[in-house]
Amino acid sequence: MPNSALSILIIDENRIRASIIESGLREAGHERVTVIHDVNEVARTIQASAPDVIVIDLENPQRDTLEHFFSLSRAIQRPIAMFVDRSDGAMIEKAVEAGVSAYVVDGLKKERVKPILDMAISRFNAFSRLTRELEQARSELEDRKIIDQAKGILMKTRGLSEADAYSLLRSTAMNQNRRLVDIAQSLVTAASLLGP
Repeated sequence: MPNSALSILIIDENRIRASIIESGLREAGHERVTVIHDVNEVARTIQASAPDVIVIDLENPQRDTLEHFFSLSRAIQRPIAMFVDRSDGAMIEKAVEAGVSAYVVDGLKKERVKPILDMAISRFNAFSRLTRELEQARSELEDRKIIDQAKGILMKTRGLSEADAYSLLRSTAMNQNRRLVDIAQSLVTAASLLGP
């Protein structure tokens, strides 16, 4: 996606600091930049504008304010770059756990905004890809367990070998134009209803 097409939301109560970020983004070619100064309107603004990227600047963050933004980060699933003036190890760890893509302590300079934003987007995309791959691996493992259960049922009730049980499941799936795991799940469910 080209720079000008990205929709960026800047959240900053300090108008001067917000203008530094906005200026850095506009000089880098970003045209769709929105700035809000009222942190109480954040959730509503995010829902209404659906930004591609969020930049949060917190001059002197209170623990409650950070916790609010961390919970927001978990919910919205977008790249977030957060600038803070001070922090501690626990807050950095919470930021990472919440999915904040870039957490920059004491580093607000106009010329740094663009590279930090690019890094936040790249890191978010990499993390999202890993999350999808993990979910796919978990799903495949669950499918494998169900198929193994179904094979076990066929081996026990029909006296088939493992290869023959799998072959029967596969041919049934092909004949019914259904997924193998769906046939296996039906067999496991039926066997549990019929009892031992």
